[in-house]
Amino acid sequence: MGSRVGTLLWRAGLAVALVCGIGLLPWLSHTDPALTVLKARSADRDPDPEVLADIRARLGLAEGPSNLLGKWLGGLPRGDAGRSWISGADVAPAVAQALGASVLLMAVSLFVAGCTAAVVCARTLYLGAHRRLDGRPSGGSGSAVLAALPEFLIASVLATVVGVQWGWLPALGWYGPQWTVLPALALGLPAGAVLGRLLDDQLPAAFAEPWASAAAARGLPGRSIARQALRRCVPGLLPNLGLFAVGLTGGSVAVEQIFDIPGLGRTTLQAALAQDLPVLQAGTLTLVALAAATTGAAHLAARRLIGPALRDGALHTLHGPSHTVHGPSSTARSIPPFAYGILLIVVIGPGLPRDPLALDTTARLRPPSLSHPFGTDALGRDMLARVAHGALDTLLLALAISALALAAGVLLGLLPRVSGPLVDTVNAVPPVLAALLVTALWGSGTATPVLAVSVVAWAPLAAHTSALLREERATLHLTATRALGAGRWYLLRSELLPAVLPPVARHALLRLPGLSLALASLGFLGLGAQPPSPEWGLLLAENQPYAERAPWAVLAPASVLALLGALAVTAAGGLRRPRRRAPGPHVGASASAGIR
Repeated sequence: MGSRVGTLLWRAGLAVALVCGIGLLPWLSHTDPALTVLKARSADRDPDPEVLADIRARLGLAEGPSNLLGKWLGGLPRGDAGRSWISGADVAPAVAQALGASVLLMAVSLFVAGCTAAVVCARTLYLGAHRRLDGRPSGGSGSAVLAALPEFLIASVLATVVGVQWGWLPALGWYGPQWTVLPALALGLPAGAVLGRLLDDQLPAAFAEPWASAAAARGLPGRSIARQALRRCVPGLLPNLGLFAVGLTGGSVAVEQIFDIPGLGRTTLQAALAQDLPVLQAGTLTLVALAAATTGAAHLAARRLIGPALRDGALHTLHGPSHTVHGPSSTARSIPPFAYGILLIVVIGPGLPRDPLALDTTARLRPPSLSHPFGTDALGRDMLARVAHGALDTLLLALAISALALAAGVLLGLLPRVSGPLVDTVNAVPPVLAALLVTALWGSGTATPVLAVSVVAWAPLAAHTSALLREERATLHLTATRALGAGRWYLLRSELLPAVLPPVARHALLRLPGLSLALASLGFLGLGAQPPSPEWGLLLAENQPYAERAPWAVLAPASVLALLGALAVTAAGGLRRPRRRAPGPHVGASASAGIR
């Protein structure tokens, strides 16, 4: 009971700290809130001192941030979230309406993600249910390519082709169920590909457990075995599913911008840019509360699916050495990543000697040719050169962030009572808002998107680590090892970490294209690199208006992102801990002697 109270207090303290930090945003950034509000209300109006003084008086800015924050917090118990500094309207109804739109979009996107994940796992489920999985690698590179495509690029293509050219579905606005289809596809397809890869990574071990062999021997239908295998693997992924749900609600800013959806992410972004603190604080607090509720629901669902085996320590490990999983040879597994790596080098290498900034206005939007293999952009710059030079920055930054996120995620995942509320709070902060907070504290620059992405990148890995550790601690072999006299540090060093690190490392590799996309998204929204930098997000943003006339200008960076995704997934397949058969009596005796 005491630990639960402490966790609730820790969660509340983090939420208050985040809201207070947002309340100090204008003062931390050393900007005049009155001037920002004036520009948001009327961009053409001159900043007359009398007008600015009137705005300060109306908003109570002279009282200081602490008094403003205190008044805002004092109104929350009464359901009063204040009034917008820009429109003067009540904040609570506006945020509730935006939340309703985002929750509906999130629900449809999760449905699309679930269908996509089912397609990704269908082959493994079929082969495993019919006991034909031995010697066959799980998954493929198609899901990696889909996961690596930027959401805003998918949204742009769907809006232009399906919505405008073909006219099958509405491309702008938010007026009914049919308006949810295109944005839900843009959000759900990449998310479903990532979830499907994580699930597909665990299914072979589930089919190798003793219960699956016993069920097949008793003649149970394959669909029943497949259903139970899913039930065995899904609990370890539910925390990440919760993170995806919150991320789809608050982090889908670019998609909401493209489809003109009045969602919570877009509302929060507009409030942050205009420094409309009441709206920004209410939106962020709503996201934090949603993250806490989603996490609680995910934990309850996981316990419901696992049943009493979690309490009784009767689980079989999906990650340790107690199963025999006959997979492809290490040589066969190394061929695809080697091939994709060579292809990536072949694509990037020839562009490095070229000048990515050289202008040639006589060669604007030229199609691919021998002199310009990737074509040219709207200023006549060589796209091969820009993609190659942008790859150096984007890939190196993504690799560095991924390594830091993996280390932080594993370390914090070992302390679930500390990291759980912290993960929820961090995940509730969209990268765009994190970028604005980083800009306020350290100023704008090339490091701003790196710091913003680093702040939130570790959260999914920490949630994954905690979920795997919870299941691993309830396994039979760990209970037996503990009964033989093994201590905490031995179990952590020799049993828990070796079982958890490989799947979490594979998860980190799967997220490597996603980190590149996060950096690209900030550049797409104008919060990252600035022209004439060849950063990939900026390339996509600059060339998006010409996608119909010169599709190669958008397809070039998108194709390299997809290639990076395929490389990351196939390389992740090689990070598998060697598995062996369950130890015989002589092996158990030797292990017991080693523990003593």
